[in-house]
Amino acid sequence: MKDFFKYVTASNEDKDWGLYVNAAGKSIIPKAITYPPTEHPSGYYFTWNNGRILDEYQINFITEGNGILENKRGKFAVKPGSLMIIRKGEWHRYRPNKGTGWVEHYIGFDGMLADHFLQKNQVLLGQSIIHCGVREDFIDSYYKIFELVQNEDPGNQHIASGLVIKLLGYIVAWQKQRNFSGKPIEKLIQEARFHIRENIEGEVDLQKLAEDNCIAYSYFRKMFKKYTGISPHQYHLELKLLRAKALILTTDKHLKEISYELGFQSIHYFSRLFKKKVGQNPSELRSTVKK
Repeated sequence: MKDFFKYVTASNEDKDWGLYVNAAGKSIIPKAITYPPTEHPSGYYFTWNNGRILDEYQINFITEGNGILENKRGKFAVKPGSLMIIRKGEWHRYRPNKGTGWVEHYIGFDGMLADHFLQKNQVLLGQSIIHCGVREDFIDSYYKIFELVQNEDPGNQHIASGLVIKLLGYIVAWQKQRNFSGKPIEKLIQEARFHIRENIEGEVDLQKLAEDNCIAYSYFRKMFKKYTGISPHQYHLELKLLRAKALILTTDKHLKEISYELGFQSIHYFSRLFKKKVGQNPSELRSTVKK
């Protein structure tokens, strides 16, 4: 794909959707050229001395070349396969090395969902640059968004916004997986999850499982939570409650029997946890289904 840049008009309906695209483009910056080029879009142009502050978020994917990114968090080296996360309202500047130039793909977007993902997600929070390598799934999202913003058919904003969320999902997934892929701890976590699922009604001695694999339980628990987002105990509890919901909806078993079968301390403890998870206590859910 050749160089291009496109401003995108967002209607009130697009903005109410929660995330909308403002701009998208690709630039091939040759080596030894002044950056940004003078033909850089006026709303996005900046000088190195002054930098800039945007009223939107951007994710810039550098697929070739090297350079530097600076913001209030510091200076960051940019290389092929680097994602630069530019935050709304944050001063920044970046440029390629004169000896290499670079190829940049960029998407500008905003909205309340953009605020949510970039300001509250623990994986993306505070990130300025992510070195993920030149990934086909990432670049595919960019090119699909480019096609949509170039055509501007009705509804394309909504589809493009979904692809931005998909791209953010890819980034978060890559961040979460990169510390585990191919390592013994990943295999152990998968084994632990299997044992938990196979023994939902009973107890699983994960401490012994970790010790049998010569891994301290405290480290295993920490890695399990990083991998799944919740602790081993909470993971087991969530599965128990999902199993309880299925039994309530599909059988005539007494609630006390279900509670006992799944190993809860008492019907009151079970009912309290169930309501916290499902939003209704077990008897309310069953009566709703019967009605």
